[in-house]
Amino acid sequence: MAERYYVVREELLPEAMMKTIQVKEMLDRGEVATVHEAVERAGLSRSAFYKYKDGVFALNEIGRERIVTIAMDLEHRSGVLSNVLALMASLEGNVLTMNQSIPLQGYANVVVSVDISQVTRELSELISLLGSQPGVRKAIVIGQG
Repeated sequence: MAERYYVVREELLPEAMMKTIQVKEMLDRGEVATVHEAVERAGLSRSAFYKYKDGVFALNEIGRERIVTIAMDLEHRSGVLSNVLALMASLEGNVLTMNQSIPLQGYANVVVSVDISQVTRELSELISLLGSQPGVRKAIVIGQG
């Protein structure tokens, strides 16, 4: 199922979510050195902060860099990886890191971290496009931030 996002007015958010945003802002501005110090100042538990930190953003944060880590199983054939990378580049994805295993039983596992901030398609569509490329057995998101 594709991720869904909502824009919600501040006064409708639970207090823990608002405090999570405050903690993130304190850390970004350098007002505090540690998460522990920031949550104490905001009056929030560390567990609540870690529960919400990757899912709650101020509206001005949405346009920032988006990095996803994608794992793929690729057939061990000439040009398969090159075609995958060319597709990402054609969609304005910027590959930041790449790690490829030695092929076993005709397949290699490739993990790429990609900046998708300039990609105009939904992440689910990007994954679907990658998975439908000749020689790609599987493509899944294993991390994002």
